[in-house]
Formats: sequence, C-alpha cells, structure tokens
Amino acid sequence: MNKSELIQAISEKADLNKAVAEKALNSLVEVISGELAKGETVALVGFGTFQVSERAARKGRNPQTGQEIDIPASKNPAFKPGKGLKDAVNA
Repeated sequence: MNKSELIQAISEKADLNKAVAEKALNSLVEVISGELAKGETVALVGFGTFQVSERAARKGRNPQTGQEIDIPASKNPAFKPGKGLKDAVNA
C-alpha cells in the first residue's frame, strides 16, 4: 500500500473526503517526525512506539580498498509494535 492508497482507505473508513484524509495523514507524519527530531518518544497505545535510537561513532572499512574509515555517530528512528498490532497481524 502506498501513500495515495492509504489516503483512499482512510477516506473510506472515516467517511471523509480525500483532501481531509490527506491533510490528517500529513499532519500525523509531521507531528511524529517533529517529536522524534526533538528526541521525544511517541507512544500510541495498542499500536506501537516511535522512538530514536542512537548509534555510537565507530570504525569501518571501505569494501573496495580495505581502507579504515570513521563512521560518525547518528540517530535513527525506530518503531516497536505494540501488543494490539502484533495480535492483529498474527490473527
């Protein structure tokens, strides 16, 4: 399912027009992204938790030359599914 198909499904499920459904989805993505950028966690009970995990700086190797390189520290978004979502998928 891509974004336009998701918007269509939300529109039908919530009995909204597509413009309102698209605005709601874009707002949700924007709010979650903003909170993660601030280092916050977003928990949706029954669905899951969006959080930021941090990777420490480390040494790596260029696979073509074998030269050692420095890989800088980074922050990566992560999603941990909740029990309700796991149960729905496994049902």
